Amino acid sequence: MSRLIKLSLIFFIFYLNSCNQVSKDPLPIYNPTDFNPELVDASLHNKIKNHKVDDFTLINQNGNVITQENYKDKIYVVDFFFTRCPSICPIMTDNLVKVQNQFINDNKVMLLSLSVTPYIDSVSVLKKYAQDKGVKDNKWNITTGDKKHIYNLARKSYFAVIEQGDGGLQDFIHTPNFILVDTNKQIRGVYDGTDDEAVLKLIDDIEILTKL
Repeated sequence: MSRLIKLSLIFFIFYLNSCNQVSKDPLPIYNPTDFNPELVDASLHNKIKNHKVDDFTLINQNGNVITQENYKDKIYVVDFFFTRCPSICPIMTDNLVKVQNQFINDNKVMLLSLSVTPYIDSVSVLKKYAQDKGVKDNKWNITTGDKKHIYNLARKSYFAVIEQGDGGLQDFIHTPNFILVDTNKQIRGVYDGTDDEAVLKLIDDIEILTKL
């Protein structure tokens, strides 16, 4: 094969790769109107753009106050769980461990878990749970806090649950969703945290965001 033909093939392959890069659709930015209306608080039903997740104040497994400042300029995954959950939560946590390990050396990627039974999941309980699951403190905050605050975040920021409620004593939420948030506090994806293929898609989408 002549040198000219070889060079032509190299440039052709480069061209195809470039086309694939350009044609790859960017991740969508989710606003309230993009979700099932049942997931969205009535006050946000007509909001079609510029949705950003609210600031939060939580307490992590080490007893430290965690706020949006800890996630400034970060890509992060959010889930809602409770330590005594016998069904979907252990699967979800194991899948988040996979995400953690995939991005263990990427300081731009973090995880955030919020307990939906904060009155049970004290700091000491969360600490043991984190240790048992192999959670890395610098990568993943497992948090407790004010129940109404956590439930408002689930319903009005992350659109994680359908059930309505006031965050009171009888209010309880349970969701398998992982929510992907970008560095601008925008939702970029929602994934079934119990589904292996969905978790692989989440990892792929995080990779896309890290390259933007």
